[in-house]
Amino acid sequence: MSPMPTSDFMRGHWTRWVALGFGAGLSPVAPGTVGTLLGFPLFWLLSLGPLWLQLLLLLALFVLGVWVCECTAPALGGGDPGAIVWDEVVAFALVLLVAPRSPLGYVGAFAAFRLFDIWKPFPVNWVDRHVKGGLGIMLDDMLAAGYAMLAVWHLRGVFHV
Repeated sequence: MSPMPTSDFMRGHWTRWVALGFGAGLSPVAPGTVGTLLGFPLFWLLSLGPLWLQLLLLLALFVLGVWVCECTAPALGGGDPGAIVWDEVVAFALVLLVAPRSPLGYVGAFAAFRLFDIWKPFPVNWVDRHVKGGLGIMLDDMLAAGYAMLAVWHLRGVFHV
């Protein structure tokens, strides 16, 4: 179990600020879920540009995430500390690209992402166990996002939205 970081820890370096989702990772209850919610404003900000730019910026935020998670995780005991939520933020913003533009579509995308992020079906669970450091922290959530995107895409077809 990794130690619970404090706001002083987070303010100790800008990489920690980003890795902890600007404070969302300090939530004493369900920091991953709280961090996932930050995907909404990120998505809405990104959606001001064309799709190619959204994807390019998400790729850049993924690469940034690998680095900030690599810098922050050792100070929290290593592994994939629950307080690090940048992986959820970026991955969920990606899921929202395929979500129907409605409250129900957003809730469905949120539920699908949290389901796959917590459940971790193969190969998400394999990456979670075997790929270490910042890359592992970011990659397992991106794979969970892939499952969520497939689920949302399928449901869009089933419900014709």
